Amino acid sequence: MQEISLDAQAQEQLERAAATSNGRSATTVYGGHEHTLRQTVLALTAGTSLAEHENPGEATLLVLRGRVRLSSGRTTCEGRSGDLIVIPPARHALQAMDDAAVLLTVAEHG
Repeated sequence: MQEISLDAQAQEQLERAAATSNGRSATTVYGGHEHTLRQTVLALTAGTSLAEHENPGEATLLVLRGRVRLSSGRTTCEGRSGDLIVIPPARHALQAMDDAAVLLTVAEHG
């Protein structure tokens, strides 16, 4: 059994993101490419975004800190601390409205 503080991970990744030129930082806290399930704490500084990309499987975002905007086609969804966003099975992009940290959970399709 393993216990992970998502609050501590969010703080660490936000600090790392602030120190990078691209304003992003991430660490996998569970799983990985050899597993079906992967959970990653991702931090973005305000105004930073992840360009549109494919969804590799079923996925959700749990907003740990700040505010984010998820967009897919003409649909957008804003989330703030405590919100869970279901990522659509389509191309999508993510933008940080404030300094933000999220827990990305992905279950890849086999």
